[in-house]
Amino acid sequence: MASHGRRFALSKLRRATRNSLVEQFAPVLGGIWIRWLQIPSETTDLRERLVNLIPEKQQKLKEIKQKYGSVSLGDTTVNMAIGGMRGIKGMLWETSLLDAEEGIRFRNLSIPECQKVLPTAVPEGEPLPEGLLWLLVTGDVPTKDQVSALSKDLRSRAKIPGYVFDVLNSLPKSAHPMTQLTTGVMALQTESEFQEAYKKGVPKTKYWEYTYEDSLNLIARLPELAAFIYRRVYRGGELVSRASDLDYGANFAHMLGFTDPQMHELFRLYLTIHSDHEGGNVSAHTVRVVGSALSDPYLSFAAGMNGLAGPLHGLANQEVLRWIHEVVKEIGTHVTTEQLKDYVWKTLKSGKVGFGERYIVYDVFI
Repeated sequence: MASHGRRFALSKLRRATRNSLVEQFAPVLGGIWIRWLQIPSETTDLRERLVNLIPEKQQKLKEIKQKYGSVSLGDTTVNMAIGGMRGIKGMLWETSLLDAEEGIRFRNLSIPECQKVLPTAVPEGEPLPEGLLWLLVTGDVPTKDQVSALSKDLRSRAKIPGYVFDVLNSLPKSAHPMTQLTTGVMALQTESEFQEAYKKGVPKTKYWEYTYEDSLNLIARLPELAAFIYRRVYRGGELVSRASDLDYGANFAHMLGFTDPQMHELFRLYLTIHSDHEGGNVSAHTVRVVGSALSDPYLSFAAGMNGLAGPLHGLANQEVLRWIHEVVKEIGTHVTTEQLKDYVWKTLKSGKVGFGERYIVYDVFI
């Protein structure tokens, strides 16, 4: 007992010392070294970690409001308002930041830094998306055990009720995949634990617990939902069942029909680097706005997906692919730089340029 007490005291001293170093050197050290200095939580349960973090965050926000509540964030103009709030500082988020020069940072870690510190499925492999989820939610770089536990938790939540597939099968296969995805999410909404708890009068202090359960359930079910839609629309409805032993990214690739381990690695990386994209884009902002009405995570996420489906947001990816197909159709696959530049100028002068095409044009010229 005494030995345990000494170990606990020593651990507490080391933690206090290291946290003091973090505070002292935070302004001059990069994100990856700050993460190294911080002592990771020992719990492998993400919910348990949040139980400890939320009171700290609430206290921090309270202190910010007390000290800086009346501080101005800057001036706004009529043009800003007419332009869709462009340039107006009006929200607080911490999970990611997009820099014009170095790209995205997740909790102050760049993509290369995430590749160095986040747990992987194979030695020297790509980060597991579950690891980035832990990082985004807690701000901690997770251990391998924490990521394994979260991966197991997500697998246990992944089963989709049969009626959701019935709803999707009632839609024509020609329905856009984003329409089908939103429809599937709305069908899942009947599973909302937050909605049921709110009906029963759960206190406000417990809202986050049911929001957490809904969020994890939805995250767990999205790969199978998306894979079902993909196989339904593009693979004749021949479905691939979930694997009980694969991680989140590998399982998604598996259900889409990809068995090559390299494709599993690609999906781990792809899902990791697309897990967050600041807080002010159309889809992320929509989820926050709708959620502020205490709409449950299913309703909020579906609203965000409808925003993502617009051609000035996520649909731009589709428009880029369409433009590339047009390039191949008109001038072939073996294209010189000059041929591509000529085609770009032809596109620009046509007067039909959409957001996606402007994006690919920009890439060509830089």
